[in-house]
Amino acid sequence: MSMRRWVLAGILTVGLVGPLGALPVDAASLKPHKDVVRYVDPLIGTANGGNTYPGAVRPFGMLSWSPTSTQGDQTGTGASNGYAYDTTRIRGFSLTHVNGAGCFPGAAGDVPIFPHVGDVATSPSADTKDEVYASDFSHADEVAEPGRYRLGLANGVKTDFAATTRAGIGTVAFPRGSTANLLFRTSNSLNGSEDADVTIDPATRTVSGSVLTGGFCGRRANGGGSNKFSSYRLFFTAHFDQAFVRTGTWVDGTVRPGTTTASGGEGYETGAARAGRGSGGYVGFATTSDQPVTMRIGLSYTSGEAAEANLAAELRPGDTVKKTAAAGRKVWNAQLRRIDVAGGRRDTLTTFYTAMYHAFLQPNVNSDVAGTYRGPDQQVHRLAPGQGAQYGNFSGWDQYRAHTQLLALLEPGIAGDFAQSMLNASRQNGGVWDRWLQVNSPTRVMAGDPAAVTVAGLYALGVRNFDVDAAFDSLVRQATVPNPAGLSDYGCPGQCAGMRPNLAAYERLHYAPQDECHCWGGAGETLEDSTADYALAQWAKKLGRDDEARLFTARAGYWQNTFNPEATPDAGYQQPRLADGSWSEPFDLADGVGFAQGTSATYTWMVQHDVHRLSALMGGDKVAAARLDDFFRADDGSWAVTPTPDGYDPTNEPGIHVPWLYNALGRPWKTQETVRTYMDLVYGTGPTGLPGNDDLGTMSAWYVWGALGMYPQTPSRGEMLLSSPTFRKVWIKRAGGPTTTVTAPGASAKAVYVRGAELDGRTWTRSWAPASLLNRGGKLEIRVGSKPDRDWGSSPQDVPQDR
Repeated sequence: MSMRRWVLAGILTVGLVGPLGALPVDAASLKPHKDVVRYVDPLIGTANGGNTYPGAVRPFGMLSWSPTSTQGDQTGTGASNGYAYDTTRIRGFSLTHVNGAGCFPGAAGDVPIFPHVGDVATSPSADTKDEVYASDFSHADEVAEPGRYRLGLANGVKTDFAATTRAGIGTVAFPRGSTANLLFRTSNSLNGSEDADVTIDPATRTVSGSVLTGGFCGRRANGGGSNKFSSYRLFFTAHFDQAFVRTGTWVDGTVRPGTTTASGGEGYETGAARAGRGSGGYVGFATTSDQPVTMRIGLSYTSGEAAEANLAAELRPGDTVKKTAAAGRKVWNAQLRRIDVAGGRRDTLTTFYTAMYHAFLQPNVNSDVAGTYRGPDQQVHRLAPGQGAQYGNFSGWDQYRAHTQLLALLEPGIAGDFAQSMLNASRQNGGVWDRWLQVNSPTRVMAGDPAAVTVAGLYALGVRNFDVDAAFDSLVRQATVPNPAGLSDYGCPGQCAGMRPNLAAYERLHYAPQDECHCWGGAGETLEDSTADYALAQWAKKLGRDDEARLFTARAGYWQNTFNPEATPDAGYQQPRLADGSWSEPFDLADGVGFAQGTSATYTWMVQHDVHRLSALMGGDKVAAARLDDFFRADDGSWAVTPTPDGYDPTNEPGIHVPWLYNALGRPWKTQETVRTYMDLVYGTGPTGLPGNDDLGTMSAWYVWGALGMYPQTPSRGEMLLSSPTFRKVWIKRAGGPTTTVTAPGASAKAVYVRGAELDGRTWTRSWAPASLLNRGGKLEIRVGSKPDRDWGSSPQDVPQDR
């Protein structure tokens, strides 16, 4: 989900004009990079609204140990994931995060742990401006790498953390001779909490507890605070290698030295209504030597006992931060090398492998080592035979456009477990597939029916290890049987209660009426539902379900009913429509009425599955291409990189496919130029290296696809649109499956254009590749250069077809 800034900072520029930057070389001589972890910078995206986090985490990890910043407000951090690069003061190191969530204050950030030097003379909850129980730091004392995070604080404390999937180990070195206390701020999740508890056991040197939290996107005010409910309870257990020399707890404004238990939440309000509330505990340590304190922490979403079992299973008694981090580095290297590349400058490799890193941060494991997990019904369930793990955190509206396809390509087994996880969650949620799952619970966030697109797309890319027929039947039911929640405005806009809102009206009118849709916006909902119905139609064809294929193929064209050919005197656009058939007036191209986080200028192009029909409605390919040209250009003719309501927004999902539409219009050289331009202009190294919210790896996945020189033709099909690769050779290695190689011997920053191609040794003139290239493996060679070849891929028989 995205709450976008209309500013882009830290833009990189790379010229696109000039001689070929690299001479072709023998493909057989190209060798992959091996230790690719060294190219990952977890600080990329921690500024400029990327909302990533830099802390210690394993691929798809439950635990992610990362700092929580403060700007002098105990209920705010300056970033959706608790860490803002430009905010150099922290109030703790929290145990869970969601990568790139796009609303403030976001999600998770559970159980911040803060090393305090000094007495705990007042309640940390009463320190509402974080003046006492927080510390400044310098980035010069910060080291972030995959699986490990180190930070030195201005109060003299040095920290070092490493992660496994469900556990972590850390050292905290207090200044010798200081008064050393470690604070467990159990109630202080990013969005607040309904309840929290902590128990300190000096005999076993443990601190344990839980937090009942949720309140996703807590500063939104949809439907009178419809988001202020609890989604999950996180349990933790922390074991220490040193005895406690003091203990204490606090509740709201009262500190209680010597006590060992406390409970109480903060609520889900913000500002004064929440400040000063909450509970937690602290433990003190002797500092007569320089020996750091070591803590081992286990997590679970089911019980404290399960947290203990997860810790015992993933961290052995002799493990250290160094050993755990080294093991994590190996895991990350193997994970990142699902795609090997040859060639490339250091900065390009950093951008690429950091994008890969961000893409592998989710979905997140939320089942225990014993196979137990908590569902949306708040009951504990057990994995069925064959399912490896239950996964959560599904930002559907974002992820279905680029991320889930990359997951299916590289990790089909995990993708299948993810599909099964969503099916399980729907069964435990009254049959409803929610748009946005926070850990294990529905949030109703965003629009459309993204689960249908996601699972159909996984299937198209060869994922089979889930209950396919049950998932298909359930999603068809959601698309054809009205649910009473679809007539409610509760949570609108942004978190509308119905997944297919006012489905009966949609089926009757063949569009979502703006005045009766009970949705974020009627025209946007029509486009989303058309996309979902197309996905179901394609999936049905593959399953031999002819009746459903015919039904949903027809419904996939409903987007035409909100396309007004006379929306403006000059051109047709998507426009919200009322139940009586009239157009919603007045129409403003740059107005967001009728759309979710966007305007008609962007949403008019959101018809990946029917580009040729859209082009015809616009007046033909020449007219459509000219409109695209204008869409990507600012008033002065330069590339549009600062998002505006009437132009291209490279920071948000509804339009990220648009640069690839030129292929269908017979102008693939413009796709090549546009994709590479935006890869260079809005992505890069350093904290500002993402154009906007990463949205659970979606924006990073877009960059990975661009670097490969391919992109899903539609989110629910396996065919790939082709462009110019960034690297000279790429090995795409599916886990447990075939390898696909893509060679572009002349690839360079200036070799932007495709000059010819071969697929499995045959001349290839199409601007797209069949699904078999990735599903079965193959060899694609693309010849590139600094000047466009306007003939390649441009003839009617070579452009991608919609149906």
